[in-house]
Amino acid sequence: MGKYKVFLVDDHVILLDGLRSVLSNHEGYEVVGVACDGEEALDFLEKNEVDILITDYSLPKLDGLGLVRAVKKIKPDLKVIVLSMHNESHLVREILKEGVLSYILKNDSTNELILALDHVVKGKVYLSNEINTMLIESLKFQDETRLFSDREREILKLIANEYSSKQIAEKLFISERTVETHRRNMMKKAGTNTTIGLMKFGYENNLV
Repeated sequence: MGKYKVFLVDDHVILLDGLRSVLSNHEGYEVVGVACDGEEALDFLEKNEVDILITDYSLPKLDGLGLVRAVKKIKPDLKVIVLSMHNESHLVREILKEGVLSYILKNDSTNELILALDHVVKGKVYLSNEINTMLIESLKFQDETRLFSDREREILKLIANEYSSKQIAEKLFISERTVETHRRNMMKKAGTNTTIGLMKFGYENNLV
């Protein structure tokens, strides 16, 4: 039996190099390409045969969710693993609804990634322990989609104090793109597309 063809998508070259190195030492898998943004990835996937897509959630030009939705329309049987730093339950639930078989975190071990690969090639779902625990905990909330995570509330309070995305990123030791992703997700849950609307929602619901 030949090797499974794996395509990697992440906007951090160092991480891509690390993943390629890990998989090069595993005889069952072969990295056939990499991309640093969603549009580049979609273009490759449209033109090439791939068995497994491993993608980040936060990507330039076309995010991980948009990439999965687009590629599933042309290759519904493509097996997808999301490897992300985001552990918010609403994000995980949303992307799992698109037929993603595995969601693991970047702080998980490489063994976890291999376990995920070994599951998805058999058509089985694999979620890391932290993701499993988070999803179980989220069941305690009756209206989860209206709740903000601790990180989102932390960012919301900084927005209320007139911090820019860059300043928030520096204060919380995260990337500016991650801040923007949180901001978009909060706006979506608040049902608004403006910062003013987000702040109004925050004050009305005692989140600030």
